[in-house]
Amino acid sequence: MRIETKLFLYLLGFFVPVTLIYGFWSKWEPIGTTALTLSALLFALTGFYLWMTGKKLPLRPEDNAAGEIEDAEGNYGYFVASSWTPLWLGGAGAIMFAGLAVGWWLVIVGAFLAVVAVCLWVFESFSGEYSV
Repeated sequence: MRIETKLFLYLLGFFVPVTLIYGFWSKWEPIGTTALTLSALLFALTGFYLWMTGKKLPLRPEDNAAGEIEDAEGNYGYFVASSWTPLWLGGAGAIMFAGLAVGWWLVIVGAFLAVVAVCLWVFESFSGEYSV
């Protein structure tokens, strides 16, 4: 987890000076200064968490500078070969979003379609050509 820790701590090192520069330049305008301060605190919190977690866990193959690709090989999990269900779920989300402008009845129709699409997506691995 060293790479992730360095990434977040480098971004913390970027946002702290940017926050100070923005604060001085804008005469400490409250909205932007607060947003940049909270961004810096977010990166500090995440970097600290990854640093503490990385100390407790053994080194991963990605953390070894002399590591080879073969060190990380193995089972990465099960992934469905292809699926049309995310398209239907995205369409249901678009219908729900359009329902905010058109009327609440369209949100209900979209929610029904979203529930059907989520159920199809969850159970698609148990039937058909690529079943488990």
